[in-house]
Amino acid sequence: MNQDSYSSDQPTGQDPLLLLKTLQLLWTKHELGKLKEEIRRGFARLEDPLAGLLAMLESSSDWKGKGHSLGYCITTELQLWIKEHPAVPQSGTKLKKLQARVLGMLSQCPANLLDPLISIYQLHTADRNYLLEHVSHLYLQGNYKEAAILSIKLKLQPDQDVEKMCTPLLLQDKANLVEDYVGDYPELQRKLLQTLDMWCDPSFNIRDITRPYQGLSRYKPEKFNRRVLSKLVFRLLERFNVDPALCPNVINQRHLRTLNYLFYKRFVEKTMTEENWADHIQSTVGENRWLQGHLVQSLLRHCGARGAARWARRCRVPPEMLPRAVAEELQKLHIQDRVEEVTKADNYEDSKKKDYYQLPIAREKIHFLQTWEETLQCWEKVLQPGQVVGVDMEWKPSFGMVGKPRVALLQLALKDEVFLLDLPRLLEQAEAEGEKEKLPHFIQMLYSDAAITKLGYGMSGDLSSLAATCSALKDTEKQMQGVVDLLAVDKQLQWRKDGRKVDGLSPEHSHEERGVRQAEKGLSLLVQHVLGKPLDKTEQLSNWEKRPLREEQILYAASDAYCLLEIYERLCKDPESFGLGSDLTESLVEKQSKKPRAKKQLNKQEAPSPSGQECQGPRMEPSCPPAPISPREFSVVCDNMLQGLGRYLRCLGVDVQLLDNEDDHRKAAEIARQEGRVILTSGLPYQTLRSQVGEGRCFSVNCSEKAKEQALQVLKHFNVQVSLSDIFSRCQVCNCNKYLKVSRERMRQLVEGSTRASGEHSAGCPGSQSCGVTVPACATAQPGCAPHGERAEGAEQSGAAAGLAGDTVLQVAAIPPGVLDRAELTDFFCCTRCGKVFWEGSHFGRVVSQFQDVLVASGDTQSVYELS
Repeated sequence: MNQDSYSSDQPTGQDPLLLLKTLQLLWTKHELGKLKEEIRRGFARLEDPLAGLLAMLESSSDWKGKGHSLGYCITTELQLWIKEHPAVPQSGTKLKKLQARVLGMLSQCPANLLDPLISIYQLHTADRNYLLEHVSHLYLQGNYKEAAILSIKLKLQPDQDVEKMCTPLLLQDKANLVEDYVGDYPELQRKLLQTLDMWCDPSFNIRDITRPYQGLSRYKPEKFNRRVLSKLVFRLLERFNVDPALCPNVINQRHLRTLNYLFYKRFVEKTMTEENWADHIQSTVGENRWLQGHLVQSLLRHCGARGAARWARRCRVPPEMLPRAVAEELQKLHIQDRVEEVTKADNYEDSKKKDYYQLPIAREKIHFLQTWEETLQCWEKVLQPGQVVGVDMEWKPSFGMVGKPRVALLQLALKDEVFLLDLPRLLEQAEAEGEKEKLPHFIQMLYSDAAITKLGYGMSGDLSSLAATCSALKDTEKQMQGVVDLLAVDKQLQWRKDGRKVDGLSPEHSHEERGVRQAEKGLSLLVQHVLGKPLDKTEQLSNWEKRPLREEQILYAASDAYCLLEIYERLCKDPESFGLGSDLTESLVEKQSKKPRAKKQLNKQEAPSPSGQECQGPRMEPSCPPAPISPREFSVVCDNMLQGLGRYLRCLGVDVQLLDNEDDHRKAAEIARQEGRVILTSGLPYQTLRSQVGEGRCFSVNCSEKAKEQALQVLKHFNVQVSLSDIFSRCQVCNCNKYLKVSRERMRQLVEGSTRASGEHSAGCPGSQSCGVTVPACATAQPGCAPHGERAEGAEQSGAAAGLAGDTVLQVAAIPPGVLDRAELTDFFCCTRCGKVFWEGSHFGRVVSQFQDVLVASGDTQSVYELS
């Protein structure tokens, strides 16, 4: 093209459609430099550049797709050009007409075009009522997502009904868009939370909400239930820092789940002491009459009328709330009940000493520190070069409530004594004295001194809670030196080179000697393996904020820290008898000090919260990862709160079984045992499920993260190596890995046959998603895998009424209009189990970019597939 012919930049009234043809030619030749120059010269020659852009967009459709397009390039170049020519923008009636035209296009625009068009046509200055009317029109047409996005861009939310706008979005599983919709408006946040909380009331009929939207496209009723809504409420409460009291129904339901969990721990697992259990029951139920009623019913089931009466008295349940049988027993109670319980407790303590690890130091060597004078003496002993210190921390279990746990007790164990620091009290004193940096300074000195060896188990989890307790300690993990996280040793003990787990007992202690008891986990299992007896974890879920601490709590806290010293000493003395390297001391301290992990790893054996806000799954240290495996060798069962994670893993080729929303969590353990799968769960169910399968076969993901981050966490933990050929090798809907390959022309025939059949039998067809056709069973192929990409000859030769094995119906009616007209498409791949149809598209590229960290290089060539 002769550039001299464009020497004039004066407006000449050039036809914008002629300019578009020139630009299309340069675009197809990929001459982007010349393209941008021609766009700028072209707009300079147009009499009305703003009207010209609309004319070009209206006559072309390439800009409607996702990603970079010619329309996007033209629009952004005009935006830059206008900044250099400020006299160009229109005003008055002419601008209003242009705004009306561009508003009609915005609902079809990809996200990257919205902001440039809104800026160019000054839509923020348009009449607000007119904009609201346009958004309302989109809403009435069923374009709920587009209406919400446009409202966000034009900041129309304060003038809209938040419940009306957000309900269809939640039904379509677009919770992230709902969060963005209310993100900048605290009043709307409160209104949304109150609405969601009302829906979570057990007496509220959710069908009243869903009924008007039965025909909604992409409707996902399984995503609209009280469990999912409750999780959303807690996420919003934390994100927007809203008082939880605004949502009493959700809070009560969470407390009820906590109540049920506590009954399970006390009466089924029998892993909580009576005092510990009573503390949590009282703090959970409080004066709430509704929860007190549930407490009494649970007490009746587990304790009988007499036991229920005794606990009702202890928890101060009003007599008028008690059933007659319980009220009668309450009148008969005598002080002898207390004596009987104390006798039982003493007998229990005696039996425990035989079965569990016991502190080898005297009680007077355990110091509970609440003043700075006492703490200074502790410092002098701990901060000595060459010292070895066992470090542990305790906090009150959150049971899924909003907020991060705050450390209530810091334990420091030396060879001859243990110091228990009352952190809340010490921080309060230091602040009152104007020296609030004293405690953080001591802790930083301890962790950063390479001459002092610090022992822990899952240190990152402890330090994360410590940072939440005192913001001055947020960078402690980056500065620490001389640390040994025994979690790394635990992994070496649990996994041999061939990937099989070793026995959880030390060589000189057999299963017969131990007797039958619930499987040990975490640090307790490591103590059992190295020292012969496990830790007694009955005080683990104590209320560590309550003062004074009970004697059982003090002994438990001291044992948790001191056992680290004994484990370390035993392993360093004879590492080879445990299958460890002879240079254990040097390798552990140097490796972990040079490169402290910045990412969150195992939080020590803490009670998972019902909301899954903390990841409890053990994470492999870089020094001892499991052998790499492919997604085809990795099979999992996802708990019903992790369906998004399950779909991501399927997308990457992992064999995933998903629990339905109504399934009990324990079904995951049954499937895992029967089919050899790993359980992926989060929050409260983790505590139960991990005891029902082998060590390392249950993993808890961080439920506060997005599904993509959860998937990365799982893949890295299990060292799953994903290649390009794994992506989309499984159907994301039904988990099948067999596909039928159908040519484009054959698919066109099937679609046309489906359309005719739909017209003839429309009365019997409930919706487009279920209308389909069948084709015969024949050679299958995985998308993108060239060796298996055989032509479906049987499908070419048969009529539309033929069927796959099992009469699977191909869902050809779900293919959007225009896809069959794309010249670059030659084949479609159809799932042989559920009939979903896949074809080449842009989704593959997005998945590759999202999971670059876990992709391995391979020589595979891969096509790009989208789901119908």
